[in-house]
Amino acid sequence: MTSLHAAVAEVVDPELRVVTIEELGILRAVTVDGERATVTITPTYSGCPAMDVIRADIVAAARRAGYPVVSVVTALSPAWSTDQISATGREKLAAAGIAPPGPAGGSGSAGGSAPAGGPVPVRLSVRCPRCGSPDTEQLNRFGSTACKALWRCRTCTEPFDAVKPL
Repeated sequence: MTSLHAAVAEVVDPELRVVTIEELGILRAVTVDGERATVTITPTYSGCPAMDVIRADIVAAARRAGYPVVSVVTALSPAWSTDQISATGREKLAAAGIAPPGPAGGSGSAGGSAPAGGPVPVRLSVRCPRCGSPDTEQLNRFGSTACKALWRCRTCTEPFDAVKPL
């Protein structure tokens, strides 16, 4: 049998096809009890339409690795955050022309939380993944998938997706 963790860690996210579920940070745990395999994942958000495909791909990868009985468990707590995307995952996103998210909870992020009556963090720009310019503008809060927004670089004029910080 092949290492179950190694097998399922290579499952590619169906919406962000340049990163694996491990690089994306949604692969939480992998356990083996005899021939029974259990893989725990956390969705990027509760309504993520890619979860059914990810589950099926995990089961297929585990079976190819020699584990005939596979359970995929969805854990909602702790919630996933874009802070869990690995450095390699961020590099792969940028190389594919998708701006990786900034920190989810601190300054420079869109979203995040602030104490009642306190300042609300606002992301002023997203660095262009093609030319690196910070002179960008958001065209639409919704990009090619619900987890991305559509931006345009004012320097190179190229449109690009940016993963929303969460």
